[in-house]
Amino acid sequence: MKVKVKFFALYRELVGLRETQADLPPGSTALDVWRSFAESHPQLAPNLPHTRFAINGQYVDPNTSLKEGDEVVFIPPVSGGSAFEVTEQPIDVNRVVEGVREDEDGAVVTFVGIVRNENRGKAVLHLEYEAYREMAAGKMQEIGEEIAQRWGLRHVAIVHRVGRMEVGEASVVIAVAAPHRGVAFEACHYAIDRLKETVPVWKKEVYADGEVWLGLGN
Repeated sequence: MKVKVKFFALYRELVGLRETQADLPPGSTALDVWRSFAESHPQLAPNLPHTRFAINGQYVDPNTSLKEGDEVVFIPPVSGGSAFEVTEQPIDVNRVVEGVREDEDGAVVTFVGIVRNENRGKAVLHLEYEAYREMAAGKMQEIGEEIAQRWGLRHVAIVHRVGRMEVGEASVVIAVAAPHRGVAFEACHYAIDRLKETVPVWKKEVYADGEVWLGLGN
């Protein structure tokens, strides 16, 4: 099965190709195409959490199956220092902030969500976060695109952790850089609200006497 593969911006430079063909076994997915190029171009591999997939001009889940003649495109992050990531590792807040800051920016506004020791009148022992990872990263990038359209800001990062987290650990970090602080505050506030509304991440609160699954808005 042959499919067309196109590369843009950073990915075009990393791979050294603007367009090529891939010969794949029947039943292969868009993610299989990515893996084949990431194997031959290892510098591409770390960008997977920030990448959206498109087939024939439409955004798709990376696990979407391909058919003969399809056109596959890997969509790089929106611009600049943008990053949208779901990770099992502890979040380095300074790394996220430095990742969005450019010399043109006079402000970086950061939201850090912290696991607290109490909710709804009960003592919390720890939290467990779970995400539909492929969709979550895409929805985070959509928030970045909305911020770019609304405020013209393109230095945005959203990083959400999954797995078990203890009290005091960071579960989510959002950083927005801008020339002036006012729009940075507005955009960061918008980002956390949209994150709670649209990103498929859930948390389980574990208490001494039980546990409960909640959405991000709770």
